[in-house]
Amino acid sequence: MAALDQVRTELVTLWDRLGPLWGISPSAGRIHGWLLTQPDPRDAEEIAEGLSMSRGAVSMACTELVEWGVVVAERADGSRRAVFRPVTDLEQVIRCIVQTRKQREWDPLLTQLDRWLESLEGERGAAVDVRSRLERLRGLVAVVDRMAMRFLKGGALGSLGLKTVVRASRSGRHR
Repeated sequence: MAALDQVRTELVTLWDRLGPLWGISPSAGRIHGWLLTQPDPRDAEEIAEGLSMSRGAVSMACTELVEWGVVVAERADGSRRAVFRPVTDLEQVIRCIVQTRKQREWDPLLTQLDRWLESLEGERGAAVDVRSRLERLRGLVAVVDRMAMRFLKGGALGSLGLKTVVRASRSGRHR
């Protein structure tokens, strides 16, 4: 059991550091990493005890993870207490992360760029250069947005074989 405890500790630490890179808080990353190492869903008290976190911090982080779609909150019949289970379908997790990032970042950015470009329409002088830069930025973000939409719909990136990549990751081959 010592090896499992060591792996659990290291995964929690790694997820704490990596979580912010894909848009979640360090606390949410820690909890997600910890839940991935649990054989069964856990309630907030068990999570708080297992990670030495406050109940409030656990509650906020679990809500965040549920909103991202990478953790599911379940209630047993007749129980008010929720237990939290990580989504273990890696393709679904990746799609949830891409969808949430798109909604929170790319969609508002495209909307704002369109507003700015419209307001600079017909302007002269320095505004011409700024408009040109914003048009190039908008073009790049639009390309990424279209790629994300194809991926989310199982299109072009799906044909590259995300399921195959996920299966290969399970094959046990290491670098």
